[in-house]
Amino acid sequence: MPPAYDPFAYAIHEDPYPTYAWMREHQPLYRNDELDFWALSRHADVLWALRDPALFSNRNGISLEPDLWGPDAVKTSFFLAMDPPDHGAMRRLTGSVFKPGWVASMEPRIRELARARLAPLRDGAPMDLAADYAAALPNDVMCELVGIPAADRDRIRADNDLLNECEDGAPVRSDATRDAGMRLAWYYVSLVNDRRKRPRDDLTSTMTQARVADRPLTDQQLVAFLFLMVSATNESTGKLISNALYHGWRLPDVRRAGLDGQAAAWGREALRYDSPSQMMARTLTADTAIHGTSVPAGARIALLPASANRDSRVFAEPDVFDLDRDTSKELSFGHGPHFCLGAPLARLEITVALEELGALVDDYEVDEARTRRIHSPHQRGFAALPCTVTRRAGS
Repeated sequence: MPPAYDPFAYAIHEDPYPTYAWMREHQPLYRNDELDFWALSRHADVLWALRDPALFSNRNGISLEPDLWGPDAVKTSFFLAMDPPDHGAMRRLTGSVFKPGWVASMEPRIRELARARLAPLRDGAPMDLAADYAAALPNDVMCELVGIPAADRDRIRADNDLLNECEDGAPVRSDATRDAGMRLAWYYVSLVNDRRKRPRDDLTSTMTQARVADRPLTDQQLVAFLFLMVSATNESTGKLISNALYHGWRLPDVRRAGLDGQAAAWGREALRYDSPSQMMARTLTADTAIHGTSVPAGARIALLPASANRDSRVFAEPDVFDLDRDTSKELSFGHGPHFCLGAPLARLEITVALEELGALVDDYEVDEARTRRIHSPHQRGFAALPCTVTRRAGS
């Protein structure tokens, strides 16, 4: 019996790659009748869709969840639910933030934050390298950028973890997820109101003073922006770091090389090999023939970048973790006008996180029985990755 692809199924979250491989070879245009969507799994098809927002539109958002899909998606997803030119106009409001020069200037501060999160290891404490480090570091960076105080950051991250979880096979959000969303919304409303009255040197203050078509952004737009920045953008970076650490533990040669100086290559190949970005949805705007099937306008299309990154048509031996691989064609950050705004920052955070761990740790052992994956239709990574470590001499 052919495997079934359901982005809400826990079995897919545990290991989607055999299903992706079957889809690429046998049903590159996959149909899920129950959830009413089509899926594209090959690299060429995902790249085509990402490059053509006029045909594969973001206007209904990027999630298949009923609460997040439809013409109101812009209220929660901000410019992720917009097409050009509106999409570009909103992205440009962040000014120089996320551009290469600004990202480079952030490196010293990111290292400080990384070392602070690693401080318990210096005292000999055991550590959950997912919750206490991989997820915490990019959250610290983004929260500082938008102006969230240090005392609130772990609480914000806990609600973000709830916000991104789904129940097994259930596209409808749970009460716990809805409650987490409401708490975050109220927090962001309070932050926006405070910055309107008392602007500071942070991105939220910058956005409260921004104007589009000579009009300031509404509170609703600003809250949606904060959801995008804090509750979405940094989440995938933390998941990637945990995936890299897991595969480093699983593959001793990768772990040794990564800890001993090849952190950048470790992070790059992890992005291709086990991308945190698993699925994003689009709306087809015109009747289109895809792999010999006529797909109607209005159809929901799931794009699978993590599958595209394992396509043997583009990557030789795609199921091998190869630190020397050319990863320039991986699609974890998207492509085209919707290429991830925070990609340069994310790449820096990933490299710094792995470098700083390698500076302190000579080896580590994952307690696999106590690991716990997140369960999200969009992202793949770990909620818990408990480890024991061997520190470097003199560290």
